[in-house]
Amino acid sequence: MHAVVLDAESLGQGIDLSAIRQLTNELTIHGMSQPEQVVERLKDADIVLVNKVLLSADALASLPALRLVCVMATGTNNVDMQAAERLGIEVRNVNAYGTESVAQHTLFMLLSLAARTPLYQRDVAAGKWQKSPFFCLFEHPTMQLSGKHLVIVGQGELGSRVATLAEAFGMRVSFTARPGTSNDSRPDLYSLAPEADAITLHCPLTEATEHLVDAALLERLKPGALLVNCARGGIIDEVAALSALREGHLGGLGVDVLPVEPPRDGHPLLEALCEPLNLIVTPHNAWISPEARQRIVDLTADNLRAFLSPS
Repeated sequence: MHAVVLDAESLGQGIDLSAIRQLTNELTIHGMSQPEQVVERLKDADIVLVNKVLLSADALASLPALRLVCVMATGTNNVDMQAAERLGIEVRNVNAYGTESVAQHTLFMLLSLAARTPLYQRDVAAGKWQKSPFFCLFEHPTMQLSGKHLVIVGQGELGSRVATLAEAFGMRVSFTARPGTSNDSRPDLYSLAPEADAITLHCPLTEATEHLVDAALLERLKPGALLVNCARGGIIDEVAALSALREGHLGGLGVDVLPVEPPRDGHPLLEALCEPLNLIVTPHNAWISPEARQRIVDLTADNLRAFLSPS
């Protein structure tokens, strides 16, 4: 059984692939692959392991030996799933590998925005504390999370873990109805928005969630509310959120994701980092703890094992 890894470097350094190697007769590892290299590199492969490289319908149709696609991530949007099904190629992904890491990052953003850390760090760097007539700075009123209402979109493993951590800080937590469903008895985000002191997003990007947080929803938020997106870029309208932040209606904005990654052509939020705003932008690294990245390999090995030895 010949397996090929197309983009091992996307998992970062220090990851042990031995659990996968032990399950294959031959394992070929490529650090990165371009779309035009896919067919040549997979021409003799029974199994492909991939994170972000695009597997198009044309590419899959050109690979008659391919039997299994192991996506080393949760999202399968880089694989033409209809073509895979039509060609009899099984696709398996991994879930819940980064729950602790992403939940921790979400709380880091909530805590930092509540403490107005981006603003106070700027003030300290500018020498304002050194020149203050008092022992501290008061310019940016902070938010005490205890007693505040956190609204979470997504009640899966990740959203539930964030809720547990937020409740440890004394927050009251509500989950919204699943966007795009009509048989969910929970209130939707639009209904809960006026009550929210903070919103965190832990849902996939779909037609129902694209720009779920738009200008109309932002207007419904109470002044000073915090917004954190560690899910997918495009779930919020970043331009509208930035406008609300600049106007002072949104109290803080933290994003770990953008619609296009890496943002080679720039993005308004990146340009806004030089402004005195309560804004945090991190480079899609909420998931990158060594423990989470190694768990991707372990779960992928489980997928391989199940495929090779079906019960």
